[in-house]
Amino acid sequence: MQAKAVAKTVRIAPRKARMVLDLIRGKEVGEAIAILKLTNKRTSPVVEKLLKSAVANAEHNYDMDIESLYVSEAYANEGPTLKRFRPRAQGRATKINKRTSHITIVVSEPSTEDVQETEETKVEENA
Repeated sequence: MQAKAVAKTVRIAPRKARMVLDLIRGKEVGEAIAILKLTNKRTSPVVEKLLKSAVANAEHNYDMDIESLYVSEAYANEGPTLKRFRPRAQGRATKINKRTSHITIVVSEPSTEDVQETEETKVEENA
């Protein structure tokens, strides 16, 4: 089972949003929220709010256990670009692109295969 949340037309460049999303991809939800709280980037509060929304969607819409959720997918696609002009010397103007993103976070419960693999690796580490 999967639950997702999407934030559209966020006024942050997708390249900058991807830097933060790369930090939390594949992590458990609690760990991901802790990472976002300590990350000093402008994107992290937006991503944290979106992650909490995805967890709420999982809990209320799909009756998933929030303790076992992890971030299975996190990506930022390019949204519409706001085009602005800045005055320059000698009557010229240069174009400024203010980029926006569509940020998507998907949380899911680990499948039975994933649970068995993690248990096997824990047994190997302890041996």
